[in-house]
Amino acid sequence: MGLILDSSVLIAAERQGWNARQMLAAIARTAGETEIALSVVTLIELAHGAARADTAERKGKREEFVQELLMALPIHPVTGPVALRAGQIDGESQAKGVRLPLADLLIGVTA
Repeated sequence: MGLILDSSVLIAAERQGWNARQMLAAIARTAGETEIALSVVTLIELAHGAARADTAERKGKREEFVQELLMALPIHPVTGPVALRAGQIDGESQAKGVRLPLADLLIGVTA
């Protein structure tokens, strides 16, 4: 079993001034020997956040954070089976009147 990190966890750590190594060490203390990884969708969200930074300094820190994550963690793609499962869950959920954000759905199914 493994752990896929959501962008909200990573954004909170970055906003607290942690670098990726510090954040991953804190998660590893809690998760133990569990494999930690990212969904490619989370990577997209982080790149988006870096591009939208309001200062050059903040942009640089966010880009550095992303680069540290890329060196430290495996990135899981959205594959055909993942996409099919996401579509199934999305269709079933919407039939019940529940809408899930696509990015969150893809990250969850990747997990």
